[in-house]
Amino acid sequence: MTENNTTVDNITVQIADEKYLGYVEIILDTIAVAAKVRGTGIARRSPEYIEQKMKEGKAIIALEGDQFAGFCYIESWGNKKFVANSGLIVVDKYRGNGLAKRIKSMAFDLSRERYPNAKIFGLTTGLAVMKINSELGYKPVTFSELTDDESFWKGCQSCVNYDILQRTNRKHCLCTGMLFDPAKENTNKGNQKK
Repeated sequence: MTENNTTVDNITVQIADEKYLGYVEIILDTIAVAAKVRGTGIARRSPEYIEQKMKEGKAIIALEGDQFAGFCYIESWGNKKFVANSGLIVVDKYRGNGLAKRIKSMAFDLSRERYPNAKIFGLTTGLAVMKINSELGYKPVTFSELTDDESFWKGCQSCVNYDILQRTNRKHCLCTGMLFDPAKENTNKGNQKK
């Protein structure tokens, strides 16, 4: 069972619900600023989309008191065979202290709890996120191993690198695809016990 929250250094990481709808605009603004600064793609989401994730209990929010510190959400694709952990963002002043890992870990646990048999995946251009994903058991994969759900890939249209994805028939981009496959994880654990 996923803990509802963890507190370290006065920052609480918790599953967001409708009580946190007032943070939607700052979440979207923080994501937009980070994308611009990095010059890389982060798929834009509407306020309604982020609100829905919170109402469904599929979002993680980090706060220092009532100050926004970070966010991530989960979404299922391909008839719940795949789950993406997306929109990971940490406010600049909170970076470098492991907060992204705490948020991502809680999103990962929530994904495993809600969709225990689903493959969990993400696309990222960030080295820090790749490192966190690796520590959680994700492996780099080709895009062909990710969901073929057109709704997921449509979300990439708002990314500055979408033309690369289109030109390569969704085989390559600047993002790295990473995947956690629970079936392979269970097989590996079984082999280690022998």
